[in-house]
Amino acid sequence: MEASKEKKKPKGKGATATESVLKQKSPAEFFSENKNIAGFDNPGKSLYTTVRELVENALDSAESIAELPVIEVTIEEISKSAFNAMIGLVDRERIDAALYDDFESEKAKEKRLAKEAKEQEKVAKALAAGKKVKDPHAKTGKGRGDTCFFKVTCKDNGKGMPHVDIPNMLGRVLSGTKYGLKQTRGKFGLGAKMALIWSKMSTGLPIDIWSSTKGQDFISFCKLDLNIHQNIPNIHVHEKRPNPEKWRGAELQVTIEGNWTTYRAKIINYLRQMAVITPYAQFNFSYIGPIPEKNLAIRFARRTDVMPPVPEETKHHPSAVDLLLIKRLIAESKEIHLQAFLQKEFVSINKAHAERLIGEMGPEFQPKMLVKSLSDEQIVRLHQLFRQAKFDDPSGQCLSPAGEYNLRLGIMKELNPDLVATYEGSAQVFEGHPFIVEAGVSLGGKDVKPGINIFRFANRIPLLFEQGGDVVTRTAMKRINWGSYKINQQQDKIGVFVSIVSTKIPFKGTGKEYIGDDISEIAAAVKSSLQNCCIQLKAKIVRQQQAKERQQRKRNLSKYIPDVSRAIYDVLQLMAGPAAKRQKFGFEYQDMLEKVAKREITEATLKQKLTQHVQQVDSEMALEFATQSGMVDTARENVYLTALDAKREFAVEFHNSVGVFKLFTGL
Repeated sequence: MEASKEKKKPKGKGATATESVLKQKSPAEFFSENKNIAGFDNPGKSLYTTVRELVENALDSAESIAELPVIEVTIEEISKSAFNAMIGLVDRERIDAALYDDFESEKAKEKRLAKEAKEQEKVAKALAAGKKVKDPHAKTGKGRGDTCFFKVTCKDNGKGMPHVDIPNMLGRVLSGTKYGLKQTRGKFGLGAKMALIWSKMSTGLPIDIWSSTKGQDFISFCKLDLNIHQNIPNIHVHEKRPNPEKWRGAELQVTIEGNWTTYRAKIINYLRQMAVITPYAQFNFSYIGPIPEKNLAIRFARRTDVMPPVPEETKHHPSAVDLLLIKRLIAESKEIHLQAFLQKEFVSINKAHAERLIGEMGPEFQPKMLVKSLSDEQIVRLHQLFRQAKFDDPSGQCLSPAGEYNLRLGIMKELNPDLVATYEGSAQVFEGHPFIVEAGVSLGGKDVKPGINIFRFANRIPLLFEQGGDVVTRTAMKRINWGSYKINQQQDKIGVFVSIVSTKIPFKGTGKEYIGDDISEIAAAVKSSLQNCCIQLKAKIVRQQQAKERQQRKRNLSKYIPDVSRAIYDVLQLMAGPAAKRQKFGFEYQDMLEKVAKREITEATLKQKLTQHVQQVDSEMALEFATQSGMVDTARENVYLTALDAKREFAVEFHNSVGVFKLFTGL
């Protein structure tokens, strides 16, 4: 009876309650409290991440059905009064001004005005002296007052979402279609759901979704928010609307708190880099603000209709699985026997290899034994063997890199460099996961600063943050001797592009913004790819230098042609004296000397012939240079081969770093 009584809480001045209550949190609640994990660190970063997540979902949707993506992104700034009207809140005038954070007392106002007057006086003196000065009124901070509300809209021409699945696809965290061992842009079922969580936290407004799938004669419209504590969708409207234009795709609209001023450059740079790695997509971006003169509209046009293949889902490599995963595979497998399970659920295990593995584990293991009858101890034995045994590396056939052709086009389209080289490495492996590194190095171009400008991509996604510790940055800055490739690291405008694709990108940190420098296989592959690009550039630079030297020689020769012509003609005139005197110069010179004597050959004739010879030699050298170099890049940029009509069906494509040849069927 004593044990069943509640313990009395301690009493007294210093007494504190020590009892704890067991609580559970839903996934949505966890991410709402730890939103920085998904890139929602602050209002500005949240606006950027919202755009990024919506764009990447739109690209995935279009690419999954091999449709050339057309993505429209609009950011519309909403004033506080307009936002209050949206939520039905009536504006109130301030009663107690001193209650607010931006209140300024008379003393503080006098001090501020005096400071501004001194600054204006300094500016006036500097301008009178001809010096450049910064605007003293320019905003430099990132204070809370800079935040505002934004309506973000993203529209695509992808496959759309089934009507009945929309609430769960967007209103339930950790639910999605990207689970499985596959190269994907997203992985955890967050994406637009985190934008919805941020919307609920910052504005309380729901998300609007329009969607239509192929052959669907209606448009699904859904307005919903997310019940964070239960991780379920809270549906406001879910209805079918007419679709007379047979539109297919999806359009999402979400209203959030954000900061356009501080993250404007990041958003535009993200879209620009996305246009580099996906030149087959078209991005239409617009910003609509309260000041029409500051509105922005940018179109990143499509450059090619060649799309990378859709990544394939693959099986797990034995060296990359753990005990929990093995148990899950056994529970989900349709295979009955152990040998068939090993062959069908893992890569790099054929029939003979499976038999050897089973024989190695002992007499209690048999090829025909029921896989679901394995005890925990037997599964541990299997896991230990997987970690110790030797297996062939997985192939990279399940991966989908952008390809040299697309990477080259993207770089040329967005940067317009003077020279560019690309390289795609062969598939390699780390921890049982295949990966491919493709790289590009450019020289010159628009909006490129002198020095090394690094562009990083992971599974065809631009990485814009935490560049310092990334394997690409460290390799480009520390492991590449640019001087040995005749590239000036400080003065030349160098663009370094590295794209890594894999079934598992080894991101560091919670933000998934950089790949660590601690995986030797990836670091070696990045270095090798960049070196191959530099070798190509060195050959082009050497040929360019040779062409410049030949041009300089031509200029030097042309400069001395008048003097040389005059000197030669004076000598020939002396030689072309009396006929008897000419005989001593030999028979082979008689015709020429006779023409000189008759003034059929003059100083002007010699000058013309020398000029023609210099021009001919220069043209021959230029032709040889162009033929040997296999370029010029500017000529390639303006050549396009297209199908006769949009409905032409292609049988096969032949890819090369400088072009793609398509063979089409029919007449």
